[in-house]
Amino acid sequence: MTWQTQKLPLDHPPVKSGRVGVLIVNLGTPDAPEAGPVKRYLAEFLSDRRVVEIPPIAWQPILRGIILNTRPKKSAHAYRQVWTEEGSPLAVITRRQADAMQLRLGEQVTVDWAMRYGTPSIPDRLQTLMDAGCERILLAPLYPQYSGATTATVVDKAADKLKAMRWQASLRTLPPYHDDPTYIDALASDLSRQLGALEFEPEVLLLSFHGMPQRTLDLGDPYHCHCQKTSRLLQEKLARPGLRFRTTFQSRFGRAKWLEPATDVVLEEEAKAGTKRLAIAAPGFSADCLETLEELAIQGREQFTEAGGDHFAALSCLNTSDAGLTMLETLLRRELSGWINA
Repeated sequence: MTWQTQKLPLDHPPVKSGRVGVLIVNLGTPDAPEAGPVKRYLAEFLSDRRVVEIPPIAWQPILRGIILNTRPKKSAHAYRQVWTEEGSPLAVITRRQADAMQLRLGEQVTVDWAMRYGTPSIPDRLQTLMDAGCERILLAPLYPQYSGATTATVVDKAADKLKAMRWQASLRTLPPYHDDPTYIDALASDLSRQLGALEFEPEVLLLSFHGMPQRTLDLGDPYHCHCQKTSRLLQEKLARPGLRFRTTFQSRFGRAKWLEPATDVVLEEEAKAGTKRLAIAAPGFSADCLETLEELAIQGREQFTEAGGDHFAALSCLNTSDAGLTMLETLLRRELSGWINA
């Protein structure tokens, strides 16, 4: 018996139940490319104990006293270079992905989206889904490779919301899909399409993943291994004669040792070694964002050409490509098995 047919006392508050929800989650973005919103975003992001594992008593004075007084202005400038009329590229693409999944999954499911840091927040969207009658919710962090600093912190935030709820939804979490054939096939298909459309034939294709401190690997985080496996499987699937692959890690922050080789170092190294034609892809990002559109496409081009390279191309993420949306639908339907009709 559903809330629509159940006979309730006349003074009973209205209640909705019986529906299934999907909450697509990505990392986050400031609300505007200005220092104030960027500062709020960075304060939340860099205060997460899973992102920065330095004890707060040592880290917070550095964060509040130095970083949040210097970095927001610089980051705001970077965001302004990629901001669109609709807003942050990451937010726009994630919303479009959710809209596409709503159309593909149909009326059986209510699909929404959230950001781990910034807005719309995970707690707010979980509540919205509950208010819409969703008692069963698939939490879908769009991180192919698992890390404590990404997937785990999404689950943490959802759990914080559940702890405050009298009526909790039943939650499932989309597992990492770094080696899923559906994901590898989607990457290979979309990258092949983009490579084939270039006006030059790359000698090298860099597969750039977001970096993590080396310490995370030493403590048992599987992220590095997941990235390496994705890279290996993708190279095997692409199998383009004459194309050399390299796996790198970008977005270093702070003085600690990070996973290597670093993307910026390799770009300069390749150019100085005589590579003239290079393309770069970011398989670990489900949607284009500051790290791909500014760090790779703008800074990366400058680094490569200034060191002697001639032709450079930054390839798009899966975003809302046919291959990307078909992959996402396949993964979501798999995890919704038993909750919705096939």
